[in-house]
Amino acid sequence: MAQKNTRYTPEFREAAVKEVIDSSRPIADVARQLGIVEQTLGNWVKKYRATHPAVEQELSIPERARLKELEREVRELRMENEFLGKSGGLLREEVPVSAKYAFIAGEEGNYPISSMCQWARVSRSGYYDWRDREPSDRALRREALAAEVQFAFTHSDGTYGYRRVHAQLARWGTVVDPETVRSIMVELGLVACQPRPFRPVTTIAGDAGDLPDRVARDFTATAPGLKLVGDITYIRTWEGWLYLATVLDCFSKKVLGYAMADHMRTELVADALRMAARNTEFTPGVTVFHSDRGAQYLSAEFANVAKELGVLRSVGRTGICYDNAWAESFNGTLKNERVYRTQYPTREHARKDITGYIELRYNQIRLHSAIGYRTPNELESEWFARESAA
Repeated sequence: MAQKNTRYTPEFREAAVKEVIDSSRPIADVARQLGIVEQTLGNWVKKYRATHPAVEQELSIPERARLKELEREVRELRMENEFLGKSGGLLREEVPVSAKYAFIAGEEGNYPISSMCQWARVSRSGYYDWRDREPSDRALRREALAAEVQFAFTHSDGTYGYRRVHAQLARWGTVVDPETVRSIMVELGLVACQPRPFRPVTTIAGDAGDLPDRVARDFTATAPGLKLVGDITYIRTWEGWLYLATVLDCFSKKVLGYAMADHMRTELVADALRMAARNTEFTPGVTVFHSDRGAQYLSAEFANVAKELGVLRSVGRTGICYDNAWAESFNGTLKNERVYRTQYPTREHARKDITGYIELRYNQIRLHSAIGYRTPNELESEWFARESAA
């Protein structure tokens, strides 16, 4: 469902447009995945193409004929890819053939049956035999649920367990018991990517002076931009390490700011905080930014940036990772759901992929149990809508 009255950051708009341009997917498909209005995304793409015109050259008659042939092949491939994308992994060999038949039946009006059977690697005669039977209502319901569960799991990029899959189905209007979802996932062999063991990292820097802990492990807030947390993590690439600094909002759990570089100098964390200030309104003298006692956060340079933005600094105790647990939790989620599953030949490759994860998945699509299985952008938009109506 498209979200209305949403405040889209420039970074999100850029990432969404690049997803359309780079993947050559239809605008409607990308808009549906991201939960935004198709016309809105279309306007962004139109504006981008107006400022980045493609160079056109006159084609010869044979070249035009070849182009038409390629366009036909592309249309067929897009249709096949769209079908396979909708299947959400239902077409794997270990999935019961009845579940594949149920999916094909649901798409009969959209694609030729012969093509769907070919793509699904099932016999057309077998499908017709299955379709013409008189299955029980319970069996039909189970098969339909299996297709929806598989789609929800694939929609999450294989990161959701049964609770989040259940929550996603509820958002789509499907009423089903959580235990039924769990049993179907077991039948289909769907297992979410597993987190690696948590290893606390003690970062001991210089003296924090009289900086207090203003958070005291309470990572909640009553409004956006009041309480922020931040941390630094590192991503391995074939070129070497890429360092990522983030700033998260405790109200919506949204990543408000982030910066990436091949170094860990103070400017890295300062850039992340400045980006957060562009994406939400700070309340001078009230907004709190909490971190560990890393040297970058205790530096005079960062203190000046925080003062310039009207932010009160807060730090946890030395070596106590739980004092900054929410920021470290995000790092774990990022690595578990994206970094550990991806090979990065270059830092630029990692930078683009992580930007896409933050903007298009973590903030926009991923359901967060801490905020009632909603997305950060959704919760933030709801808050601003209430404020505007008040």
